[in-house]
Amino acid sequence: MHPPLTPVQLIVIILVLAVVRLFFAFKLKFMDSFLAGNRKKILKEYLDSFIIAGITALILIHYVIRTFYIPSGSMIPTLQVGDLILVNEISYRFKPPHRGDIVVFHPPPEAGENDKDFIKRLIAVGGDTVEVKDGIVYVNGKPLTEPYINERPFLDMPTIKIEPGFYFVMGDNRNNSYDSRAWGKLPAGNVVGRAMIVFWPPRRMRVLR
Repeated sequence: MHPPLTPVQLIVIILVLAVVRLFFAFKLKFMDSFLAGNRKKILKEYLDSFIIAGITALILIHYVIRTFYIPSGSMIPTLQVGDLILVNEISYRFKPPHRGDIVVFHPPPEAGENDKDFIKRLIAVGGDTVEVKDGIVYVNGKPLTEPYINERPFLDMPTIKIEPGFYFVMGDNRNNSYDSRAWGKLPAGNVVGRAMIVFWPPRRMRVLR
């Protein structure tokens, strides 16, 4: 499965369709000789529909949703390598992320991976404390119920206080995830959006929780 169209590719397709549509709008003679009456009208309608659909998709990709390809196994079993998901980029403009959300974000400089985005589960928000002890994650002193993880973490982590404006994130594949335990707290401004739906492959299509 190839990655979905990028905004640039989509723009090129829209421009090509728009140029073809202009040929019909100006009724160039060579077009009239190939297509008569009803067939030309039907083709115009199809082209208009494709252009409108393309522009709508471009707006959605740019401002509302984006696609994200899962490149690693850090979120197994929730997400598998090669899954394609939809990420809602607008929801956090109206309300902050919640504990348990699966978020896509720009990693901080400490992660040393500034050229790509990460996806992890949000474990704690500003004001919380986080601790890992005997394979159990504690937030504010209370153990988390985590049916989504692949296995319990092998290594303990001392209690950490999360300052306002930061989050603590972890992969569901706790023992094979490069996350806040390694590179620290995530600045709130780095969050891109919330992972909402797996849409490929079809057999794994579902809403993420």
